[in-house]
Amino acid sequence: MKTYFRLLSFAKPIEKFAIPYIITTIFSVIFSTLNLALLAPLLQTLFSDKQTGIVALGPRPSAFNIMDTFNYYVQYMLNNYGKWGTLQFVCATIIVSALLANLFRYLSQRTMENLRVHTLLNFRRAVFNNVMNLHLGFFSNERKGDIISKIASDVQVVQFSVTSTLQVVFKEPLTLIAYMAWLFAISTNLTLYSLLIIPVSAFVISKIVKRLKAQAIASQQTYGNMISYLDEALSGIKIIKAFNATEFIKKRFDQENVTYSKITKSMARRQQLASPVSEFFGIAMVSGIVLYGGHLIFTKDSSSLKPEEFITYIALFSQVMRPAKAISDSFSNIHSGIAAGERVLALIDEKPLIKDTPNATAITEFNEGIYFKNVSFAYQEKVVLSDINLNIPKGKTVALVGPSGGGKSTLMDLIPRFTDPQSGEVLIDDHNIKSITAESLRALMGFVNQESILFNDSIYNNIAFGKVDATPEQVEAAARIANAHSFILETEEGYNTNIGDRGTKLSGGQRQRICIARAVLSNPPIMLLDEATSALDTESEKLVQDALNNLMKNRTSLIIAHRLSTIQNADIIVVLESGKIVEQGTHHELIGHNGLYRKLIDMQTFIN
Repeated sequence: MKTYFRLLSFAKPIEKFAIPYIITTIFSVIFSTLNLALLAPLLQTLFSDKQTGIVALGPRPSAFNIMDTFNYYVQYMLNNYGKWGTLQFVCATIIVSALLANLFRYLSQRTMENLRVHTLLNFRRAVFNNVMNLHLGFFSNERKGDIISKIASDVQVVQFSVTSTLQVVFKEPLTLIAYMAWLFAISTNLTLYSLLIIPVSAFVISKIVKRLKAQAIASQQTYGNMISYLDEALSGIKIIKAFNATEFIKKRFDQENVTYSKITKSMARRQQLASPVSEFFGIAMVSGIVLYGGHLIFTKDSSSLKPEEFITYIALFSQVMRPAKAISDSFSNIHSGIAAGERVLALIDEKPLIKDTPNATAITEFNEGIYFKNVSFAYQEKVVLSDINLNIPKGKTVALVGPSGGGKSTLMDLIPRFTDPQSGEVLIDDHNIKSITAESLRALMGFVNQESILFNDSIYNNIAFGKVDATPEQVEAAARIANAHSFILETEEGYNTNIGDRGTKLSGGQRQRICIARAVLSNPPIMLLDEATSALDTESEKLVQDALNNLMKNRTSLIIAHRLSTIQNADIIVVLESGKIVEQGTHHELIGHNGLYRKLIDMQTFIN
């Protein structure tokens, strides 16, 4: 129940919906019950054997004595208006009661739907916002498809099972109580007799739905795996076909699909069995009541159960099974909702490892440089950086080179706080970056990665990404600096051309120049370039390199490059090996040292 009430917390302010829902539901139940209760005076009017004459009325019964009060007023109507007048009045009352019952039912359902949508909005917003705030390391360990499944599918399950239970928790028990009150008013003995079978029904249904929660958890995990396989298949379709792995991928997806189908069928069997079982017990109860009630009428028992009251009793009791059945069904559905809710809440409870300190300050200027002081970093037991000391002066271009796995990307990721060092500190001017808000820190930086990360949108919106106040003139100026303006004009709709999923409608060089234009538009004082030209052909590389040179003018730049020919003009070249700085200097200085840098240069020259 702890999980259930926590899920309900996303409905706040719940009183905005709960109070109108409770009021409209109460009136809906009152008038719905009255519709059936009026069956007794209707039958009494139609089949009364008193054709003429007036029956003397005794004292008016107490309002708590429901049936006697009903009989009193029916007889009053017969005395004063006759059978035809009474029949007209009873029918008119039934019509008005039905109108009001359905009006209030509509209002209560509309209120509940507003609550359901409001809860879903808050729930989905909370989980997505938390996912966006998580550190990058989280996404390295999680399947993207599983995250998508939780945000899209699991949240939907919570909406339709958990929030719908609110309706059952209040409305159906209230309806049940109203019907039972009428049943006791008609015949206490008959009602007590009919209740004997309810515990048996409840016990059988509880056994049927016992394993539903475990199956729901397994179902949602399997569904998450399916979405992950689907995402990987669509993202890597080119590689799949290139390696003739189509059948392997299809088989892997099909195995998970078959497992999901088996679990779903098993859950459906249990959920669907609960309803027929409760219906069977309901019919058995009605049959037993007919026998017992008929016995009371035939033997003229002291219970004084009249035929019209008995028919009304049967009609009311037949409706008792509807709220009882709804309650039993809700218990079978709630397991799926709780299981889905636990998966989504686990995502909401995931805390970012990197967050602003309470006293973090925002900075707007970069005046001196970036400084690494005794910085070390490790992934679990694997040391990636060891005791790094490095100064990156303002306005200088610093290149990081070295063998793969030497720690270059990790060192760069420390600057925007995509990750934090285990020891040591990174400073911007004289500020430890941990004392700076992440938003203001990253606002000082522009990023161009080896992978051109673009969105399925227009060229204009990709360049202006995150800059809602950018003007067309500023976007075009950024594109010109990035050597992108010319090819953009050659596209079908110019800057309004949609580039497809991840920019697949553009070439590699064009995608990279769009990314550079995006970095130019933000006009940051610090540029971080990670293998920005390594995946390009020679012609595209030259265009992109020219764009990068334009981008780095009058900026502090940190570059990771495997093609050493592209960074020979860097002010400082830092050579990393096994997480340590082994050399540092200009291109000519390092060539003269005849160390690792010289070996890397000779290897690339030999290969070329």
